[in-house]
Amino acid sequence: MAEQRKRFLSGVQPSGIIHLGNYFGAMREHIALQDEGEAFYFIANYHALTTLRNPQQLRQNTFDTAVAYLACGLQPDKACLFPQSDVPEVAELTWLLMTVTPMGLLQRAVSYKDKVERGLPTDAGLFNYPVLMAADILAYDSDVVPVGQDQVQHVEMTRDMATAFNQTFGEVFKLPTYRLGSAPYVPGVDGAKMSKSYGNTIGIFATGEPLRKIVMSIKTDSTPVEDAKDPLKDTVYQLYALVASPDERDALAARYRAGGMGYGEAKKLLYEKLEAYFADFRARRDEWARHPDRVEDVLRIGAERARGEAQRTLDRARRACGLT
Repeated sequence: MAEQRKRFLSGVQPSGIIHLGNYFGAMREHIALQDEGEAFYFIANYHALTTLRNPQQLRQNTFDTAVAYLACGLQPDKACLFPQSDVPEVAELTWLLMTVTPMGLLQRAVSYKDKVERGLPTDAGLFNYPVLMAADILAYDSDVVPVGQDQVQHVEMTRDMATAFNQTFGEVFKLPTYRLGSAPYVPGVDGAKMSKSYGNTIGIFATGEPLRKIVMSIKTDSTPVEDAKDPLKDTVYQLYALVASPDERDALAARYRAGGMGYGEAKKLLYEKLEAYFADFRARRDEWARHPDRVEDVLRIGAERARGEAQRTLDRARRACGLT
């Protein structure tokens, strides 16, 4: 008997420009997993409502995120790509899970605690964010959720909620596991982790003069040109290493350590590698963007498949609760 293929589930918020951190931190792995099992990827526009309140921008970001995934190599015949809001069953499933979720569990969520400690405004949407995330994971009978270390807690909380529901109403939900990816640390132009919220990103579709300007703005130290430099402590080299071959990485590292090379020259090399690395991605992005009806077809077909899975899961949960 053939081994059953694992089902992978992940989501990405349509919060703006897709940057190097998004691609190397998540998207690259998501696309690789489409050849390893069943892949379900949702564009988390419900989640985005906790921070993005501009309806036109949300619609555009959702479309742009879909185009980015397709441009980066997602194949609709292998992976299911869909907007979260096209599967309204997850909203009802969220309510069912909330009835068995302790307040204390949500109060321990790192993302919520972080905003409270920083004095930022919070609302019920942010507080219940982990429940909606659990509904997303459980709705499709997911086996594995690929995450970074900072997202492990959400998968563990999902397992806690599913276990509480199963113990209360009977076995309904499959307990998913997480998989830590091999995503590298991607620094932004200021040296901190690349993030839209920090305003330090380099977009994967940037090209020409806009790309050159942002690369030349990368923060470096004041080591003189003639002195040796540690490549592993330099943001320019760390970004170059993401898009260069092993031989190219070694060659540039040797030049850093030998001295006689300035950061300006290294930035020019990085600019050239970024232009070349993402050239095919940009071409595919432009082609998909010229045919929005094709993008909408991908999302519609993906949503139909995803919704069928979610309806079956919700039906089990409703019957277990006595709602049917």
